[in-house]
Amino acid sequence: MKDHTLRIAIVVGTRPEIIKMSPIIRECKRRKQDYFILHTGQHYSYNMDQVFFEQLELPKPKYNLDVGSGTQAEQTGRALIGIEQVLLKEKPDVVLVEGDTNTVLAGALAATKLHIKVGHVEAGLRSYDRTMPEEINRVLTDHISDFCFAPTEQSRQTLLREGIEENKIFVTGNTIVDAVYQNLELARKKANILERLGLKEKEYFLVTVHRPENVDNKDRFQGILSGLQQLEKEYNIPVVYPIHPRSRKKMDEFGLFADNINLVDPQDLFGFLQLEQNAKVVLTDSGGVQEETCILGNPCVTLRDNTERPETIDVGSNVLAGTHPEDIVNAVSMMLHKEREGSNPFGDGQSGKKIVDILEKEIT
Repeated sequence: MKDHTLRIAIVVGTRPEIIKMSPIIRECKRRKQDYFILHTGQHYSYNMDQVFFEQLELPKPKYNLDVGSGTQAEQTGRALIGIEQVLLKEKPDVVLVEGDTNTVLAGALAATKLHIKVGHVEAGLRSYDRTMPEEINRVLTDHISDFCFAPTEQSRQTLLREGIEENKIFVTGNTIVDAVYQNLELARKKANILERLGLKEKEYFLVTVHRPENVDNKDRFQGILSGLQQLEKEYNIPVVYPIHPRSRKKMDEFGLFADNINLVDPQDLFGFLQLEQNAKVVLTDSGGVQEETCILGNPCVTLRDNTERPETIDVGSNVLAGTHPEDIVNAVSMMLHKEREGSNPFGDGQSGKKIVDILEKEIT
C-alpha cells in the first residue's frame, strides 16, 4: 500500500468541463481528499470563469494557465507546457481530465509522459468524424489513459472494440447527471431567467449553436438561422438564442441576419439550466446539452450530421436534423409528437462517488 494519501490533479479548461468535473470536486472535498484543480483557461481567462466557480460553490483552482485561444497546435502546446510544469512540482498520483478538448489531450499527454496515471472521465464517446478536432482528442486520450470512465455500456463496448484492455474500463455513468441534479437545487434558489426575459414555460424554443463546423461555415450557419426563422413563423413563439461572442462575430462577418430570433447574451449556468428545463424544444449542436435535455426529459433537436451521444437518440429524447431549414422544422414537429422510448441512460447521479471510489481502490 502507499505510504501517503492518494493525490488527485483535476484538470479543466472550459466551462462544460468545470460543470462535469464539479461532482468529482465536491466528492473529493466531502472526503477531505488530497486534490487540487488546474484551470488552463482554454476558452476564457480565469477572471471570466471565476464567477462560475463561485456560482457552483467550488473551491478556486490552485493554478491558472490562461492559455487562451489560438490554433489547435498553439493551444494544445501552451497547455501541455504549463500542465507539465505543474505536475513536476505537485507530483500527483493521478490526473483526471474530462471530455474532448485540447486541454484534455494536453493533460493526458503531460501526465502519461511523466509516468503519472491518467483518468479520462467520459471515455468511449465517438462521432466517427475525424474532421472534428474533438474526435481526435477523445480517441488519443482514451488510448493513453489508465482509467477509462465510460458513461454507458455502449461506450464501454466502443473502447473494447478499439483494443483497450477490459481492466482499464469502468462504467460509472456520466457526471453530468450528478451535476444536473446538484445544480438544479442551486438554480431554484438563485435564478429567475424566465421572468427576466419575459418568457413563459413551454412557450419558447431554446437554441445553442457554437461549433466551428456550423458557425464557421456560411451555408450551414445560414441554414440554421433560416430554420429558426421558419420555426418562429410557424409556431408564433419566441426563439431564444444565447449567442457566444465568436458566433455573433461570424454572423456579422458572413452578413447573416437573425430577424425574429431573440439573440441574448450567454447565460450563467443556473439561468441556462432553467431555460433548458422549461423550453418547448431545445435545438443545439452541443454534446452536453443533448445529455442535459435527456436527463431533464425535454425534447432535443441536434443541428449536426452526427452525434457522439447515440444513447439520446436510442431513448427518443433527441434527433439529428442537420442544418437544412426544412429538416430542422420537420425534426421539431417530430419531437413534439414523439414519445420517449426509455429512461435517462447516463446513470443514477452517483458517478462522482463511483469514480473516486475506483481511484482509491485501484491506485495502491
